[in-house]
Amino acid sequence: MTHSFLIILVMAAVTFLIRLCPFLFFGRGRQAPRWVHTLGKLLPPACMSVLVVYCVRNVEIAAGSHGIPELIGIAAAMALHAWKRNTLLSIGVSTALYMALVQLVF
Repeated sequence: MTHSFLIILVMAAVTFLIRLCPFLFFGRGRQAPRWVHTLGKLLPPACMSVLVVYCVRNVEIAAGSHGIPELIGIAAAMALHAWKRNTLLSIGVSTALYMALVQLVF
């Protein structure tokens, strides 16, 4: 019990410190460097691309459902994100669609 509590306490402290860093480095009216803004624009799409590749790495095109549910899920996520620009909505709806296709159709 004590071990688990200490692990949670350390994780909470590290999370707090990570969230505090931008205010310490860029607070009080100081402008963040241009590279920070560039990273803020480039990293979210890069992370999503890595997640997509990770999710479809084991898809067998020649067997089973031929990757059709995965393709439909990815297309739905792209279309929803282009339409609404809401990451949570596009991920949630496309995941639910993929799971429904896998469980009910394919």
